[in-house]
Amino acid sequence: MRLIARGREIGFPRRPLIMGILNINDDSFSGDGRLDPVWALNRAAELTSLGADIIDVGAESARTNRAPISCEEEIRRLLPFLEGFDEAVAAVQPRDAVQVYPPLLSVNTWRPEVAGPVMACGGHILNDMGALPDPANALICADTGAALLIMHSLGAPKEKHTHVGYDDVLATLTHFFREKLAMAKAAGVAEESTILDPGIDFAKQAPENLRIIRETGLLAALGRPVLLPISRKSVIGRVLGITDPMQRDPATAACLVAGTLRGASIFRIHHVEMAWRVLASMEKLGAGA
Repeated sequence: MRLIARGREIGFPRRPLIMGILNINDDSFSGDGRLDPVWALNRAAELTSLGADIIDVGAESARTNRAPISCEEEIRRLLPFLEGFDEAVAAVQPRDAVQVYPPLLSVNTWRPEVAGPVMACGGHILNDMGALPDPANALICADTGAALLIMHSLGAPKEKHTHVGYDDVLATLTHFFREKLAMAKAAGVAEESTILDPGIDFAKQAPENLRIIRETGLLAALGRPVLLPISRKSVIGRVLGITDPMQRDPATAACLVAGTLRGASIFRIHHVEMAWRVLASMEKLGAGA
């Protein structure tokens, strides 16, 4: 299995990729973002030095209790970062020979009005949390050569969907991804330029989230890299009674181990240092990929 993203190629199986989270906003649920492009570029370099294979930058919080920002504001926050990204990470040495270096740049946005001008400026991956309701973002990826990260959800982003129920969440996800992969292919995106994200905590309750983690292998069987976004998630807080997201890192580490053993290829992570140590240790022990 290969992942091709704007001329870069990564082969699997290999040590799972660490996608380091970088928020250019001041309302992230984990409290780790800033409205400061200089800080963001320095943070990208720091995440790279800690072992991140991918930097996932977003300018709008996914929290449903926050109003959406305008397209113009989202673009204004992202463009200076994209323009300075290559230089910011160029001065950093990779942590080891397995790390993807220079790191891939993932842009976390969902509105085509933002994705178009932003991806024209740069970015290897379009991280679309909008569940690809139409081909617009796929067409942008086809035009730029960027990889498309397809996240499962129901309904519009930034809205709560706590009423949703599933007869079989894995069957629903499998059908969804087959449908969206076909849509992306029709828009001109090569299958090797797609990533699947089951959307932990998006339009799902704790039982569905836990089953997805336990049965990630069913999604990996679709033949594309599966991103498991488990870092500090609400499901961890609900199951363990941990209200402070910053205190959920040990449980996140457990999910890293479980996800790796079940076939996940990428993890979206806040605490990159911890994730690198966990995954590097598993690699040395011969566990997982």
